Amino acid sequence: MTPEKRPGVLLDVDGTLLDTNYLQVLAWWQAFRDTGHDDVSMAECHRSIGIGSAELVTHLLGDDAGDVDEVMKAKSRRYEPLREQVVAFPRVDELLAACRERELAVVLATSGEESDLEWMVPAIGGEDVVDGSTTSGDVESAKPAPDLLRTAAEAHGLDPDRTVAVGDTIWDVRAARGAGFPVIALTCGGISRAELLEEGADEVYDDPADLLAHLDDSLVGTVARG
Repeated sequence: MTPEKRPGVLLDVDGTLLDTNYLQVLAWWQAFRDTGHDDVSMAECHRSIGIGSAELVTHLLGDDAGDVDEVMKAKSRRYEPLREQVVAFPRVDELLAACRERELAVVLATSGEESDLEWMVPAIGGEDVVDGSTTSGDVESAKPAPDLLRTAAEAHGLDPDRTVAVGDTIWDVRAARGAGFPVIALTCGGISRAELLEEGADEVYDDPADLLAHLDDSLVGTVARG
């Protein structure tokens, strides 16, 4: 017998649940300089956060970049000492718990690596409420391709008609749109409400606490009610 599909929420992590985007920007900017790409600005790095690492490098340097792995390794070295400064946005743990209380599966869909989950999940207080996760290592193409969200929904038995994605960048919005999911965007990652709406976000909130305050009136509440 095929198990019944569950309603759920697909959550981005960096910039959505964890206040990491500007730490990521700094690490990427330093990595590009470390590898001789002094012309890549912090603004360009910020605009690219949310794309999978390899795709981010080629997005900024071009598809013919020959040192993608070198830049990625430099970024990992630069980001490692910054991780101790990572904090979750206020009330993230309450938001996740509220989704579970409404009988929604809570699934993380991140362009990060599987090893990142070892510290990300405790940082968001998700040990007892996260039902599963999908990372860039599970797909050939990370965000903005739709593969990550589609794979996350399929792997965790989510009902595609009762699943909503939550992210903070235009890349999250594009990935959700490509996968056929409605999408809630948050501005806490540094992208404006106007741009997120223009990209196709169905709803925009300030941060996890703002979404929590309006949860039952949001798309999350809609999928929970069926």
